[in-house]
Amino acid sequence: MRGPQSGGRPRLRAMRIDERLASGSEPSFSFEFFPPRTDEGERNLGRALAELSRLKPTFVSVTYGAGGNDVQKRKTVDIVSSIKAEHGLEAMAHFTCVGATVDQLRETLDLMRDAGIRNVLALRGDPPLGQTDWTATEGGLEYSRELIELIRADYDFAIGAACFPEVHINAPSAESDLRYCKEKVDAGARFLITQLFFDNALYWDFVAKARDIGIDVPIIPGIMPITNFEQIKRFTSTIGASIPDGLLTELGLRADQPDAVADLGVAYATLQCADLLSKGAPGIHFYTLNRSTATRAILSALRTMAPWRDAVAA
Repeated sequence: MRGPQSGGRPRLRAMRIDERLASGSEPSFSFEFFPPRTDEGERNLGRALAELSRLKPTFVSVTYGAGGNDVQKRKTVDIVSSIKAEHGLEAMAHFTCVGATVDQLRETLDLMRDAGIRNVLALRGDPPLGQTDWTATEGGLEYSRELIELIRADYDFAIGAACFPEVHINAPSAESDLRYCKEKVDAGARFLITQLFFDNALYWDFVAKARDIGIDVPIIPGIMPITNFEQIKRFTSTIGASIPDGLLTELGLRADQPDAVADLGVAYATLQCADLLSKGAPGIHFYTLNRSTATRAILSALRTMAPWRDAVAA
């Protein structure tokens, strides 16, 4: 993929995601990608972008250099810029505190601004590879709230933040996690995207509690279609998310049938998303894992059913 100065199509005017969310008459649909590390990964991402761009998402997002790797961080900026230039999609860069001083964070923000990026998902980030505990970089920041404050003070980005229906794995309690989420919104986050979940009751319980303490921004459910049983077990264990017993049982019965697992994953995610949208969720953010097949099937089915037509906004 070419960057913004590579002689590709002229850069299109970027739009703020918060404005898109506020003006949309239909739900927001968005896709998350990650910077590939191999040539095959590059090809997977290229295919996924080409296929998913046809679905005209509200926006897409690109995760930020895992483990604080500078090459990967720059790659995030390059991919976000090229998505707009080559596919005409609004794109958001994830941005973390990992492995950077405040001056280095500003340098990257300057790079994003100069590349025409207008949307940032501000995150604390996970510990660098090989570390289990989070430690702030000397001269850096400790919390995502501080990163949001830094961005809001000196840059004109639309800022998003993460939230956790099943509580952040490092939070001391659900109450403290919710209070901290409110601090992020008060600091300048204009929309929230949830960690993945498989039980919609968890989402609605979180939304109700968030509204009760004054969080009034859109809370977009994050959904990951299950396509690999062992992969989703490892991933949910790492982040502290749960799989409902019934779904876990059915996946286990198909553990030696990868295609059957994927079929069940698509069916379950379609029903899950339809239920969320029918009850007023503002949209769906799909964790695509740089693949397109499952997400395409789910979103095509949702747009055919349009379960949001009679929904009351949440």
